[in-house]
Amino acid sequence: MNARAQPSAAHAAVLIFLILLLPPVRHALESSMTAQMLLQIPLLVAAGLLLSRATPAWLDAALADWDWQGIAGLVMATFAAAMWMLPRALDASVSETAMATAKYLSVPLLIGLPFGLSWMRMGFIVRGVFLIELIATCFRMGWLYLLWPDRLCNNYLLDDQQRLGKCLVAIGVALLLWTAAKLLWGNLSGVAGLPDTATRHRRVEG
Repeated sequence: MNARAQPSAAHAAVLIFLILLLPPVRHALESSMTAQMLLQIPLLVAAGLLLSRATPAWLDAALADWDWQGIAGLVMATFAAAMWMLPRALDASVSETAMATAKYLSVPLLIGLPFGLSWMRMGFIVRGVFLIELIATCFRMGWLYLLWPDRLCNNYLLDDQQRLGKCLVAIGVALLLWTAAKLLWGNLSGVAGLPDTATRHRRVEG
């Protein structure tokens, strides 16, 4: 990654964020529980990931001691992500302005950005632990949404909740197979377009 790519990444992050703020887009993505969790929130995370690629090399280097092995950033992103997997938080973000604002700010800045910066500092073990926990979370939450007999969100119907559960279980299976394939025939360096550690080192040195 070089300095020329930084402005384009920042511009793309801002563009995604502004598009998601458009009332028709927001309404469409929040009209179902499945769309909110599997489209809107991941797109906000993607905006944060793009911001991490636009971070100046000097700032990234200054954060390296604080974010040893990427653990601090990963913990921050994990706790913030756990918050937005709770049914109560998803429900409130649709009907409460304060929660909606918190979602639009915290998801890119407390999940996408720190995760993007931390991933390239993580070693193999930390990356493996993250992927295992991600897979387990998909199965846990998917099982909960699929089998819970009552509605967990006031704004969404039971069939939408069960559909989200099926999607999360399917994502967990896909991630499990992908991780197994990576371990057998590849590595865990690149995920979702994030550069590997060597690329990051070249950027800082340059």
